[in-house]
Amino acid sequence: MTLMPLTFSSSIAVAAAAAATVTSSPRFSLVSLRGFKKLPLRCALSVRAMSELVQDKESVVAATTSSFSNTTPTELNHSRTFLDARTEEDLISGLRKEIEAGRLPPNVASGMEELFCNYKNAVLSSGAPRAAHTVLSNMSVAFDRMLLGVEHPFTFNPYHKAIREPFDYYQFVHTYIRPLIDFNYHKAIREPFDYYQFGHNIVLISNHQSEADPAVISLLLEAQCPYIGENIKCVAGDRVITDPLCKPFSKGRNLICVYSKKHMNDDPELVDMKRKANTRSLKEMATLLRSGSQLIWIAPSGGRDRPDPSTGEWFPAPFDPSSVDNMRRLVEHSGAPGHIYPMSLLCYDIMPPPPKVEKEIGEKRLVGFHGTGLSIAPEISFSDVTADCNNPNEAKEAYNQAMHKSVNEQYKTLNSAINHGRGIEASTSTVSLSQPWN
Repeated sequence: MTLMPLTFSSSIAVAAAAAATVTSSPRFSLVSLRGFKKLPLRCALSVRAMSELVQDKESVVAATTSSFSNTTPTELNHSRTFLDARTEEDLISGLRKEIEAGRLPPNVASGMEELFCNYKNAVLSSGAPRAAHTVLSNMSVAFDRMLLGVEHPFTFNPYHKAIREPFDYYQFVHTYIRPLIDFNYHKAIREPFDYYQFGHNIVLISNHQSEADPAVISLLLEAQCPYIGENIKCVAGDRVITDPLCKPFSKGRNLICVYSKKHMNDDPELVDMKRKANTRSLKEMATLLRSGSQLIWIAPSGGRDRPDPSTGEWFPAPFDPSSVDNMRRLVEHSGAPGHIYPMSLLCYDIMPPPPKVEKEIGEKRLVGFHGTGLSIAPEISFSDVTADCNNPNEAKEAYNQAMHKSVNEQYKTLNSAINHGRGIEASTSTVSLSQPWN
């Protein structure tokens, strides 16, 4: 069986978009939760409460690093060049210092400096209080984690659990991504999630727009569903667990790691290894689903959406029918009750991907401040959709098309709300937009 991954690296509805060159953006984010009912709130930290935290560098380190006695030898021997930075100039000169010390390859340092500039432009464009301080604080910690990853490379298992100590990578990701999302426009919220409390499995079949997608989902839902962010498991492509600028963020997510079809044949000598690795990951996923109470996010397109070359418009990329069907069969054969929902996500402008799929690791990373949107529609019944099909292949294609059609329809509503300025008025009979963090 083949599953297509997310690359970082939905109809609940939340939308986001941003680019480094953006000078203005829609001043809102939206959520539509029609598919799920209410879930008990656990691990609660509201968006508003988190946004009011003082994000100075030392408090970030203190909040994300446990006691000294639990610190690993790797952390103790690690350079503090970036954590000791007090100005932007200190941070940039630290890159040169680490290159000269032989701890940081020049190409990686160049990518880090580019990321800093783009992140700075995006956060400053938000107009938020202490924005410059937030940039220095968050980028100091990001640089520190990237340097640590180069000095002591981390290997991801087929099923990777988010690392919470001695350094809390999960909280680090949220602290870094939060300033890129515009939460300023407020409305009422509908009922969100259910089923976890009953041991059911939930799978979100979604499009995929940026490396920030998992954090965007968590942040847009945390006010009413804080349990989602810490427990969602993302099917992730190999690029987000090999790129040195991306790995620190991936370490903060629960990942089921697979090799994408799009990159399966990049190196013919590695094809067999990649296939075996994917088989191990599928076995891990099957084991998880058998235990019940799993929330899994998968993008069956096998990669991020790209704009239409002729119009520049963004739409959900086509889904791979085999990926959707394999996920369905895994859920059905798990022995635990399961539900599959079509989810649409609009957030490409926060961290837009390259215009075309690239083979080489080390893509140019643009960053922006923008409104965001996410939508989850009601569950689609396989038996209902395929009742008139004559064979398994026809049924597989019909179910895939039904899923993609729902994701695409939700996306159009999000696009109208966020990028065409209609806001809540873009709501339809099937996608009711709201803002739960108010």
